[in-house]
Amino acid sequence: MRFVRSLINVRHVLLVPLALAALSSTPVFAQTEIIIQQAPPPMRMEVMPPGRPGYAWDQGHWRWDGRGYAWVPGHWQPVMHGARWKPGHWQAHGPNWRWVEGHWVR
Repeated sequence: MRFVRSLINVRHVLLVPLALAALSSTPVFAQTEIIIQQAPPPMRMEVMPPGRPGYAWDQGHWRWDGRGYAWVPGHWQPVMHGARWKPGHWQAHGPNWRWVEGHWVR
C-alpha cells in the first residue's frame, strides 16, 4: 500500500511540471502591439501586378524594425472566401503611431 501511495505522489510530482511546460509552450496568436513616436514616411507608389485567381493583393507598407522604417513590398494573400482583405496600416494616436495588422473582414 505504501508503494502505491509513493507511486501516486511521484506521478503528481512529474505531472505538474509537464502540465506547466505544455501551457507555457502553447502558441500565442495575438500580435505584439507596435507604437512609435515617429510618423511613417509617405507611401511608395507600387504597381499592382495583374490579378491572380484565388489571391488578393496586399499592398506594400512601412514596417518598424526597431531602429527605423523599412519598406515591405506588396505580396499576394490567399483568398478567404466570403471575406475581403483589409491591408495593414499605420494609425495616428495623438503624438504616437500604431501599426494595425492586415486581416480578413467578413
